[in-house]
Amino acid sequence: MPKRRSSFSSFLLALFSGALLPLALAPFSWWPTAVFSICALCFLCRGRGMWGVFSLSLAFGFGLYGVGASWIYVSIHDYGHASIALASLLTGLFALAMAIIFALPLSLFGLFRNAPPQAVLFAFPALWVLGEWFRGWFLTGFPWLNVGYGLIDTWLVGWAPLFGALALSGIAAFGGTLLSLIGERKQHKSMVSTGLMILALLCAGGVYLEIKPWTYPTGKRLDVALVQADLPLLEKWNDEELKRILQNFKQENESLLDQDLIIWPESALPTLQSNISGFLGDIDSNLKQHHVGLLTGIPSNTDTNHYYNSVISLGRASGTYQKRRLVPFGEYVPLERWLRGTIGFFDLPMSAFSAGAAQQRPIRLGTVQIATAICYEIAYADLLARDARDANILLTISNDTWFGKSIGPHQHLQIARMRAVENAKPLLRVTNDGITAIISPRGKVLEELPRFQSGVLKTKVTPYKGASPFSQYGSRPIVGLCFAILIVLRLFRRFR
Repeated sequence: MPKRRSSFSSFLLALFSGALLPLALAPFSWWPTAVFSICALCFLCRGRGMWGVFSLSLAFGFGLYGVGASWIYVSIHDYGHASIALASLLTGLFALAMAIIFALPLSLFGLFRNAPPQAVLFAFPALWVLGEWFRGWFLTGFPWLNVGYGLIDTWLVGWAPLFGALALSGIAAFGGTLLSLIGERKQHKSMVSTGLMILALLCAGGVYLEIKPWTYPTGKRLDVALVQADLPLLEKWNDEELKRILQNFKQENESLLDQDLIIWPESALPTLQSNISGFLGDIDSNLKQHHVGLLTGIPSNTDTNHYYNSVISLGRASGTYQKRRLVPFGEYVPLERWLRGTIGFFDLPMSAFSAGAAQQRPIRLGTVQIATAICYEIAYADLLARDARDANILLTISNDTWFGKSIGPHQHLQIARMRAVENAKPLLRVTNDGITAIISPRGKVLEELPRFQSGVLKTKVTPYKGASPFSQYGSRPIVGLCFAILIVLRLFRRFR
């Protein structure tokens, strides 16, 4: 067991290690960074009680979210018109809140304060995975910056269709924990050998599973056009701009009548659906005459009190999708009675939405079913998995303009790639200003449009049938395994 280090130097090292971890994710994708970051945290936490582990994990988490989610500053400052000081303060408070949530599950590692290395080798990775799972649902969840996303271009990605991105996070945490134990003075050769053998088997298994066909093509290929409008974010919500936007929408669609399906991004039409029902009716009739389907993001409402961030269908397509997981402060304001109106950030366009129904029928294009996620929802692995079971194509539309030239949109694309791998289905990603992309069932970006440019990405997409194990069972197996590991280790210690 390592000697106890001074608190100040330990906190600094934990903070620095957490700040380095985002380098393992897009756009950097230096995945070994994740292993070394986790190694440092595990090494620092060894031999400490729950409070000591919580304090170090808090510092690590603050570094992780302070750097990895720094793109939140862009939304608050550039589009919420908050001052530099206020935007920095709010971003820092968000990072601190997420650091607390990060540290809570890991603090249980203090229960293994005097555990032998063999127990630590499995306990720390199990707690890491449960921590990511916890952050995915606690207080509506923020399933971002999960380590597993950084392993999408490695041999280990073959495990994703079985157990999801959480399994890849667990493997990275296992490698980091093993490395930290190797660094201790009293090495246990048998334990190290066993750990290395497990890692080798996981890599070999990943290679085999990556080529296994979980789903298969079905039906004829569809001609699909993805429209990246690149509209200035705040200008498009001005009433003066609406006429020009609608005219462009109409003209663009008329130039794409040779396609089977046309897809526009989130809030491509910046007005309520009911406000332009006549305009949409004319387009719907024209599309039906040419046997073309169209999907577009648009705000909708059922009454004067309930507004939804929606995807509607026109022409040959049918169905409507209403966003279920809303972004706090972006699409709704918690404690609205006290916060609304205090600063411009709390009065952004589209900040008064209601959540759609938990169960919704899929959007269809003839016999093809499309599982849909709007923007931030793509980060919820289990939410999409439920819809993806019977779907033939996955779709996510977004408006990443809120995050400017930051790393946020790159992270967002990487998350979408992982959803395609987990469910073994092709995924179409359509955004306002990038990164619009076509993603294969194995998570490879086949084509994409450059950021901050308007354009149309035309492609052929083959529908897929079948369901991966993750589509059927979600995260339950890997979460259950981690709980079982911790229970067995505690019971074994008690019996000893």
